[in-house]
Formats: sequence, C-alpha cells, structure tokens
Amino acid sequence: MIKSMTGFGKSILQLPTKKITIEVKSLNSKNLDLNARTPSQYREKELQMRNTIAKALERGKVDFGLYVEATGEETSTKVNEVIVKEYIKQLSAIHNGDSLELMKMAVRMPDALKTEREEIDEKEFKAIETALADALVKIEQYRVDEGKALEKDFAIRIKNISELLKQVIQMDPDRMETVKERLHKAVSDLKEEVDQNRFEQELIYYLEKFDITEEKVRLSNHLEYFDTTLNSADSNGKKLGFITQEIGREINTIGSKSNHAPMQQLVVQMKDELEKIKEQLLNVL
Repeated sequence: MIKSMTGFGKSILQLPTKKITIEVKSLNSKNLDLNARTPSQYREKELQMRNTIAKALERGKVDFGLYVEATGEETSTKVNEVIVKEYIKQLSAIHNGDSLELMKMAVRMPDALKTEREEIDEKEFKAIETALADALVKIEQYRVDEGKALEKDFAIRIKNISELLKQVIQMDPDRMETVKERLHKAVSDLKEEVDQNRFEQELIYYLEKFDITEEKVRLSNHLEYFDTTLNSADSNGKKLGFITQEIGREINTIGSKSNHAPMQQLVVQMKDELEKIKEQLLNVL
C-alpha cells in the first residue's frame, strides 16, 4: 500500500473563552520541510508540536497552522490607562480639542495598548495535542485515499508496459530474421566472393549486438518487482523510484538495440507510460 505526500487535515477545538483551529497540509518534497505558524503564547510548545508532526508525516512540504480566536470576555490586550491619560494630558496642553478626539489620538500612540503574556495552561495544551492528533489522523487518511488512486494508475501503467513487452517478445524472432536478410542482401550487393565461414562468424558477432534476450528478461523481472513493491505493507516511493530507473534503463537498451522501426514504436509507447509513472511517483511517500 502506498501513500501520497499530498494531504490536508483540520481540527477545531472549542474552549470556554477561545476557539483554536489547527490545520495541517502537505505537498510532495524529497525530505521533510515543515513550516509552522503559531501565536506567540504557544511558541514554547512549538518544538514539541513539530516533533509530533514530523514523526507522523515523515516526508513532504508541510504547513502547520494554529489559529486562536477569542470568544469570551477576556482578552490578552489591555488599555494602558496611565499611558493613555498622560497622552491626553499632553495633547490637551498643545490643543484644546474635543475629549473624544483626544482619546482617539491617544490610543493610537505607542504603548497605549499592552499585551499581557498568557501562561499556557497544561490542560489546555493537552486538549491542543488531542486536536493536533485528530488533524494528523485526517491528513493520514487523506494520504491513504490519494495513495489508492495513485496505486490504481501505476497498476494500469505497469500492465500497459507488460503488454507492450509481450508484443516486443513476439516480434523479436521476425526482427532478427529481417536483420539477417538485410545483411545477406548487403553482402550479395557487393558482388564479391566471401568466405562463408568468416561471414557466418561475423554474422553471429553482429547479431549478438542486436540480441535483447537479457533485456527482455530483466525488464520483465523489474515490472514484477515494481508490482510486488507496490502491494507491500509499507509505502516506499524512493524504492519504487529506483525500480523505475532500472525499468527505464532496460527499455532504452531495447530501443537502441532494436534496429527495427515497429519495435522502436513499441519502445516509444513504453517510455510514454514510464514517464507518466515517474511524474506520479514524485507524490508518493
């Protein structure tokens, strides 16, 4: 079973005086690239939450956001009464204006508002950890569902390459006969006497260069190995990527050795299917 690196998970925690929303989303990346956005009062717990996310998601470009919305009467930002009154006093000394206007001006001045740092309540943070775990479960399920779609696509592509390989295998004997005929015709067109024994030796040597028996066997084995790995218990996109490289190497060798237009057309089709697999493999965990 494979998993996608693309996913999204969201959890909402309703507390007596605030609503906390946790969002985790991920895209494909070679390694874990985690970006976190948390309010200042939760910064001391950020590393702990990062470790939890890293352990659960392993790889991907991950964005984690913790958003706090006050729903109660309490607020962490207070009016600094002493400072505001002093500003009003100074402003009234400069200009005898309306008291409401002076108030509006005063609250815009530096230090008119003060933010009191809240200590993190351990019970509250336990609830946040539970909500984070819930969001990670959701993103994990998202990745599994995406992985199932990718797995179906891979299975179709690998089957297509296997079918094309069967056509290559069926075509190969006729291809070799065609190559032999071309060589015989080329020699006969020379209208020169040739040593038949030497010619047969050269022919065998030449045909060995076009022999694709090993490539056909290896390609078949790689396709089976890809399918087996695809259906294994763990998700391993890197391993599938290595197998894909080997598949590509055998397909390229068959193409370079074929010297036969119909077979080269089949090779082009196999390459097309393989490129589609490679593109999708970038999303596999």
